Amino acid sequence: MHLYDVELTSRFWLGTASYPSPQLLLEAVKAARPGLVTCSLRRQGQGGGDFWAFLQALGIPLLPNTAGCRSVDEAVNLAFMVRELFATHWLKLEITGDDYNLQPDPFALVDATRELTREGFQIFPYMTSDLVLAKKLLDAGAQVLMPWGAPIGSGQGLNDISSLRTLRQRLPKIPMVIDAGIGRPSHACQAMELGFDAVLANTAVAQAARPAAMAGAMAQAVQAGRAGFLAGPISARELAQASTPVVGTPFWHKEES
Repeated sequence: MHLYDVELTSRFWLGTASYPSPQLLLEAVKAARPGLVTCSLRRQGQGGGDFWAFLQALGIPLLPNTAGCRSVDEAVNLAFMVRELFATHWLKLEITGDDYNLQPDPFALVDATRELTREGFQIFPYMTSDLVLAKKLLDAGAQVLMPWGAPIGSGQGLNDISSLRTLRQRLPKIPMVIDAGIGRPSHACQAMELGFDAVLANTAVAQAARPAAMAGAMAQAVQAGRAGFLAGPISARELAQASTPVVGTPFWHKEES
């Protein structure tokens, strides 16, 4: 897939937080071969530059984020630090509006996207599945959207499929990545079957009993979901439809007529 003039080799993206050890993270990366990895400057700051150097040494595109920010000013200031540290214009923009479910602040997101775009950043805003918010973020300069499947770390999967489907149908040409809420490979597959362009998972892999095995399973699920979407699945029906000819066959509906 192609984003902001960069070609990514996989539609599965991997977060790098909360692994029991760097070695398990490395094994997960090797198993999944993700298109990119994300990095939180604030939450991983205690690990220091060694961890960031470790991520950069993976040779995989890096998408720094502003996780933990709660205002436009915080996010903008952190963005400039990110650009200096990682020499990238890419930024996954996260601004928390509610501490209970870590729901992003839609108003701050739009303001920060507008300001950072003017400064030359290429923004990947983490958002809810609200269509109007999506349009506002695109108007503010974002070219990629990252709607949540469910609250971060919840593992609930896609808990508002109707809104996600609407988002996909109304903005068919905008690259969209499902971010947050993914708990199982089936969730990732479902997102891709809906037509989304990629899936980002972190907690589901980092806190799995075997992170590398889960990372590999997620990557395979993303591939399967994408292939299923491109294959053109049938629409669901209320009633059964025989898949074999019924001429000369004594089925129930003939007995009723």
